[in-house]
Amino acid sequence: MDQPSGRSFMQVLCEKYSPENFPYRRGPGMGVHVPATPQGSPMKDRLNLPSVLVLNSCGITCAGDENEIAAFCAHVSELDLSDNKLEDWHEVSKIVSNVPHLEFLNLSSNPLSLSVLERRCAGSFAGVRKLVLNNSKASWETVHTILQELPDLEELFLCLNDYETVSCSPVCCQSLKLLHITDNNLQDWTEIRKLGIMFPSLDTLILANNNITTIEESEDSLARLFPNLRSINLHKSGLHCWEDIDKLNSFPKLEEVKLLGIPLLQSYTTEERRKLLIARLPSIIKLNGSIVADGEREDSERFFIRYYMEFPEEEVPFRYHELVRKYGKLEPLAVVDLRPQSSAKVEIHFQDKVEEMSIRLDQTVAELKKHLKTVVQLSTSNMLLFYLDQEAPFGPEEMKYSSRALHSYGIRDGDKIYVEPRTK
Repeated sequence: MDQPSGRSFMQVLCEKYSPENFPYRRGPGMGVHVPATPQGSPMKDRLNLPSVLVLNSCGITCAGDENEIAAFCAHVSELDLSDNKLEDWHEVSKIVSNVPHLEFLNLSSNPLSLSVLERRCAGSFAGVRKLVLNNSKASWETVHTILQELPDLEELFLCLNDYETVSCSPVCCQSLKLLHITDNNLQDWTEIRKLGIMFPSLDTLILANNNITTIEESEDSLARLFPNLRSINLHKSGLHCWEDIDKLNSFPKLEEVKLLGIPLLQSYTTEERRKLLIARLPSIIKLNGSIVADGEREDSERFFIRYYMEFPEEEVPFRYHELVRKYGKLEPLAVVDLRPQSSAKVEIHFQDKVEEMSIRLDQTVAELKKHLKTVVQLSTSNMLLFYLDQEAPFGPEEMKYSSRALHSYGIRDGDKIYVEPRTK
């Protein structure tokens, strides 16, 4: 049966949380609330409502009976209305104003850009601490109105809204700690600095998937704009210069950075990326989601010194000289060839004769026997081989398996192979 083109919040609420679809569950910690029956609400004693309501993708276009909303939702603290058909802020206000303990509200993917949010409507959001407006195409005017009416707002999500610029609010929002503004079209750092002006208490700034190409700001200005910033996410931004990475050190409280998928790092190996970033960012304790342990920091800083020690002086970063003062000038690491040995010079012992030979270690015991036929004048079927590791304490080992490769014995230069005729 086709879903109606538009339904009310209350209609969807009654359908989803009826006993048939959401049976009452007993026991501590279940988060289910069964309100007492009020006069004039015959449905109320039939609904079992949790404090977290998820009503996404339900075709909701309007609020419905406000008295019913107030009766059912007095205890609700979180409400997900994402991916519905709400296009009128007045209808959203009717819902929210009747949920007095609401702290989390998700309005993502509703066509709310089609209406203007008036301040008297925004006032109904006053208790909300976390607001999600992803893919709502909410204008900056709407955002400003919300900020003025939400004195306790701590987290704001503005992803996928096609923002190319940022419009400064006339009033700073001192309460906001986290701003999630990924997947927009922000490119110029002058737009990002406006976020610092609007949100001076910002702790976490998530800017992933914005093509920000450079951080055009002085170190002093960065420290003033983001005095409390602890974490920044610049995944898949357009940063292509090490000087921009160095500028992150200007944020006085920064301790977590995310920098995957930026053009600057494409030519480096995975190991080089992580170590060079850690060495350049001395204050961070978490990089790309992973803790930076003390041992890893020291290894990275020593790696940084060796990485740049052969560069021309004009190309050596300032951080190199700081680390040289810390660790001193380091010797280059010895180059160790860890590839398996392909051949070995061994002594072939047969009766009283000793002959030094170079043998290939990728051949099998059977192939070695064929090679030795002309040396010892024995047929391969009448030949027994014994391998003696010059450092082994247990004596010779019979090479009895014809298909076994010689390298599996660990044969090295100077080892001995004894040939004996098979006794009948």
